[in-house]
Amino acid sequence: MHPALATALTCIAACEDRAVTDLPPLSQTVDPEALTAVLESNPTATVRVEYIGYRLVLGPGPDEVAVIDRER
Repeated sequence: MHPALATALTCIAACEDRAVTDLPPLSQTVDPEALTAVLESNPTATVRVEYIGYRLVLGPGPDEVAVIDRER
């Protein structure tokens, strides 16, 4: 799993006051392997996805992550 994706899941788990392992499977929303391939193949890529009520903005770079609650 790409580091940016792992960071995003950790942030969501904290917002939800749950463990990352208690979140719904990410694969129900997006293919994590394909997302990792996109982010690793192009260091300037930015990917946006929605996951359990949050908008995730990943990249460019492994440390650039935004987790946005859709209700805000």
